[in-house]
Amino acid sequence: MGWMGRVTATAERSIDAPAEEVKSKLADYREVRPRILTEEYRDYTLVEGGTGAGTVARWKLQATSKRVRDVRATVSEPQPDTLVETDANSSMVTTWTVRPEGDDRSVVRVETTWQGASGIGGFFERVFAPKGLKRIYDGVLDNLAEEVRGR
Repeated sequence: MGWMGRVTATAERSIDAPAEEVKSKLADYREVRPRILTEEYRDYTLVEGGTGAGTVARWKLQATSKRVRDVRATVSEPQPDTLVETDANSSMVTTWTVRPEGDDRSVVRVETTWQGASGIGGFFERVFAPKGLKRIYDGVLDNLAEEVRGR
């Protein structure tokens, strides 16, 4: 893969709770988010806000034993069912979408994209290989499901 372009990693999970409830848990960067993050996330800090749009949070994402990504994410909500985390330190954008599946079920999808390129982009391809990121997100989504179940 010598070309430059967008790289995408996705994960998805059904959760036994109404979409609105799942979305409000996901949008809680103060209490819920630090609880559901997996061990790959370190030094999670809330910088501004705390709920949904306007929130700014920082963390280090330890993708491999040697590589750590310093993320400073600003949250926006372009649609009621969507949270978008835009990283100030890179081209990385993560979109969380919660959609209803019947009355008491919902599907949460997380998708991260970034620009692949040489240099720092090559670093991204190697470190944030979509498979590795999906594995991390699967863990976060499992924790979210547990969190909702414990409501």
